[in-house]
Amino acid sequence: MKIEEQKVIGWTAKRELAKTNYHIHTDAIKHNLIPPELTPQQISYVYANEADVLNVALFGMTAKEWRDKNPDLKGNIRDYATINELICLSNMEKINAVLINDNVSQSDRLMKLNQIAIQQMRVLQENSNRKYLN
Repeated sequence: MKIEEQKVIGWTAKRELAKTNYHIHTDAIKHNLIPPELTPQQISYVYANEADVLNVALFGMTAKEWRDKNPDLKGNIRDYATINELICLSNMEKINAVLINDNVSQSDRLMKLNQIAIQQMRVLQENSNRKYLN
C-alpha cells in the first residue's frame, strides 16, 4: 500500500472516530439532560450549552465569546482548532458522555474536563515535538 493511500485511510478512520464520539456525546445528552417537555429551541440550547462546556474546558471560552473576539472570521472556534485540539476534543466528547451518564454535575464535569484537556494537550504537544529517527 502506498503512503498516500495509508494517509487517506488514516484520515478517514480519524473522521469516523470523531463522528462516533460526537454521536456518543449527543446520545448521552439526549438521554440524560433533555426532559421530554422541552421545546425544540430549548433542546438546541441544551446541546449548545454542552458543546460550550467542552469549548471552555479546551479553549477557555464559549463559542459566542470566540465569535465576539473574532468578528472577521467565518465559521466557529472548532473550525480554527489545531489537529491536536481536535483529537483532544474528540476524546473529551467521549469522556463527557461517561460523566453525563454517571450524573456528574456540569460544574464538576467542566473542572474534570479542563484538567484532562490540559494533560492531553501537553502529551499531544510533546508527541508532536518528537524527532523520529529513520
